[in-house]
Amino acid sequence: MKWKLAIIGFGNVSQGLVKILNRKKEILKEKYGFDFQLMAISDPVKGSAYNENGLDLIKIIELLDKTGDIKGYPTGIKDLDSIRTIKETDTNLIIETTPTNVKTGEPGLTHIRTALQSKKSAVTTNKGPIALAYPELKRLAEENGVFIRFEGTVLSGTPSLNLATEALAGCGISRIQGIVNGTTNFILTKMENGKSYEDALKEAQELGYAEADPTADVEGRDAAVKTVIMANVIMGGNVKIEDVQRKGITEITVDDVKKAKENNNRIKLIAEVAKENNMIKVSVSPRELPITHPLANVMGAINALTFTTDHLGDITIIGPGAGRVETGQALLTDILAINRLVDSL
Repeated sequence: MKWKLAIIGFGNVSQGLVKILNRKKEILKEKYGFDFQLMAISDPVKGSAYNENGLDLIKIIELLDKTGDIKGYPTGIKDLDSIRTIKETDTNLIIETTPTNVKTGEPGLTHIRTALQSKKSAVTTNKGPIALAYPELKRLAEENGVFIRFEGTVLSGTPSLNLATEALAGCGISRIQGIVNGTTNFILTKMENGKSYEDALKEAQELGYAEADPTADVEGRDAAVKTVIMANVIMGGNVKIEDVQRKGITEITVDDVKKAKENNNRIKLIAEVAKENNMIKVSVSPRELPITHPLANVMGAINALTFTTDHLGDITIIGPGAGRVETGQALLTDILAINRLVDSL
């Protein structure tokens, strides 16, 4: 099958994906049977482009490197907005990477709904739509005979959802504990080295790990959204963001970190999903973990998840939870998964 791709939202993540696709185009075809053309890109800031014969990946990358956008792309239609791009272009796979909005899920939620209703599969790294409307989007995909994948919404390119639902298929998972926010883990690591919370946060901002307004990270909101996704996708729950018992790291002091270390513990911001008596409990909070726990030794901006299973005991995966190429890899993983699913039909 020839996959005809459209990218909605052309920020760092989808730019990373385009560079991966350009670099590995032949390998992807030979090894995975993935044959594609990038047909369209739509972004209100970076510009839009559609060509019925496909876009030139090298020209797109050259434009990005030279001007930071694709407004100067020389051929095709340039004035399509996101909805027209999804509905009216000759495409069958929509890549949705617009900014996350966890209050309404928009505009990503409308983008994904439109794609599925147009009988086009979708992949996304956008947490908002999945946290707010996963059951609906799953149903829409099934009703229209297409697929939706969203591996990058939890740990970027580090396998998390796919690991639980596919690699661990058949295992009963009773608990998930994880470090799912690299910013807070970086801050806690620096505090263990003696920095105050304020100085550690400032360094995180200078390095680009934390936003100018770090509230979503340090108050545990980002982790809470990811917890909801894990609860609903892996555990089959119907959890809302407001159901998460949440506490961030803003009240943690250097003395707290030192005392924990003296007791052979480390403080980590832990996202947890636990199933007990068919009830799902979800929380995000700072916890003292024994130094022997695998999550206790995950330092810096790295993320990790520990799955408690009936067949294998505890399984821990550790890796990056953000980054242009890393999250682009998550999109590629999803795209190749859809390619396999379609080939198997």
